[in-house]
Amino acid sequence: MLRAYGPDCDGSVIAAEGSIPASATWIDLEEPTRAEEQQVERSLGFAVPTRDDMVEIEPSSRLYERDGALVMTVSVLFGVQEGNPQSEPISFLLKQGKLVTVRYVTPKPWLAFSREARSEIALVKDATTAMTRLLDAIVDRLADELEAAATEIENLSSDTFRGNDYERISTKQLEAVLRRIGYVQTLIAKIRITAVSTARALSFLAASDRLHAEGCERTRDLISSLSTDVAALIDHSAFLSGQLTFLLDASLGLISIEQNAAMKLFSWMAVVFLPPTLIAGIFGMNFKYMPELEQPWGYPASLALMLVSAVVPLWILKRKGWI
Repeated sequence: MLRAYGPDCDGSVIAAEGSIPASATWIDLEEPTRAEEQQVERSLGFAVPTRDDMVEIEPSSRLYERDGALVMTVSVLFGVQEGNPQSEPISFLLKQGKLVTVRYVTPKPWLAFSREARSEIALVKDATTAMTRLLDAIVDRLADELEAAATEIENLSSDTFRGNDYERISTKQLEAVLRRIGYVQTLIAKIRITAVSTARALSFLAASDRLHAEGCERTRDLISSLSTDVAALIDHSAFLSGQLTFLLDASLGLISIEQNAAMKLFSWMAVVFLPPTLIAGIFGMNFKYMPELEQPWGYPASLALMLVSAVVPLWILKRKGWI
């Protein structure tokens, strides 16, 4: 799907046999067909990055300037609303006063920016402004998701360490906490991937000669501000990852304590019931010469002996503070 934005473009879909308006400043290719790619290539005189090109991870394949075109590929976070955070590369191509974006996903900041671009033409008055504003939307969304992750970590901490000495957290509840920790860790990892990728793109963009021309002061200031914001997000994500590691260790420790408590219960029960079992086994033997079996006090005496042999170990364990 091919859309064009600009002073005289409202983001409508352009058919493969149609022509790209000369006033278009932002050309958005969403899951493009080969015919749509060729249409853009004829307009720019430059090859559009393919999906195979976009998934390359080395910086030389993601950030380069060739034949007057500046190409950047940024990993962008998506799928958070669906509960499956992922990152997918999106390419930015800047040439001849036009911005071309190639993508195979539609992140939430992309939808928001495209709606704003239809109503506020100043956002796409030129290609450089459109690109920096898009990156700004991506960074803003990262900050929102990182704040949500921080809130979830606070809830996790509360759920993990709630209760008192007389109230234990069940193993099932701790297992649910572990699953939540795994999800938040995945989200933060994807946020960090996007933040690092965006930081590299901003550094590459700031070093480009086209931003040092006269009249680009506001763009340079915005890029500098975005670079500062992204650096802060990367540091904050590292801090949250450390908190999650602590919560993971604490949750595993609590699960281990619960398991040890269960084993401790079986251990002292065995200590308490072993002597009475031994006594019952002795008096249950079928030997012919067992004088106690012929005495009228034999049965109550054996019951009393079994009771004493159970109470004494229990009293000792209580006195030692082991139970």
